[in-house]
Amino acid sequence: MAERRIPLRKCLGCGEMKEKKQLIRVVRSKEGEISVDFTGKTPGRGAYLCLSVACFDAARKSRRLERSFSARIEEEIFDTLREKILSETEEGKA
Repeated sequence: MAERRIPLRKCLGCGEMKEKKQLIRVVRSKEGEISVDFTGKTPGRGAYLCLSVACFDAARKSRRLERSFSARIEEEIFDTLREKILSETEEGKA
């Protein structure tokens, strides 16, 4: 039986290739709306971040998300991302 390939994506913060399931997806729809995709199935252009506050801060400081989407990103999106990363890292410690 053939082995299934594991999809890999690049983190915008650290630049490492990781399994898609280990990353958070931010998506830009055709209408230009940017949101955090918790399911990983929302249609649109996607960008990925590790579940690390350091990667989030690096991507935000260098504006990699905004360059990836060629659009300005609202503060609410950054707040949602930070909360999601913090909640995921807390669950991993418990």
